[in-house]
Amino acid sequence: MKFSKPCAALLLACAAQAQAACAAGSTTVFACTTAQGKAVEVCDAGATLSYRFGKPSAPAELELKVPRAQASTTQWAGVGSSISYSVEIPNGKTVYSVFTSMDRMSAKHEFVAGINVHSDGKVLATVKCSARTVVHALEGIKLPATQW
Repeated sequence: MKFSKPCAALLLACAAQAQAACAAGSTTVFACTTAQGKAVEVCDAGATLSYRFGKPSAPAELELKVPRAQASTTQWAGVGSSISYSVEIPNGKTVYSVFTSMDRMSAKHEFVAGINVHSDGKVLATVKCSARTVVHALEGIKLPATQW
């Protein structure tokens, strides 16, 4: 899926301002800073995906590393007004779902990114990212499809 020029420009501007720090040999799948100044990052090291949440200058509040086969993704199906993508990282019964969504039908192309925390099929929390600090490569990531 190709974004229109205004959409692509918005996404590039957001990506340029974010700071991601995945380890050498891994790729940033998702990174952002929340309104509370906490950093969220998902890194793809090939065989594993890692998830980190916490203040950038402090030890992580939560750090997970899961085999690639345990992570999953939801990809936009090409229909509807919202273009959305997510990657789900499980931790026991809790799932951390990083997401992006853009309203392609609005004049402003509103862009939202964040983390949904799920447990037993219920959303426990949603943490939104500051739109200017988002880096993402969720579209087309090769992971199993999420089964909700």
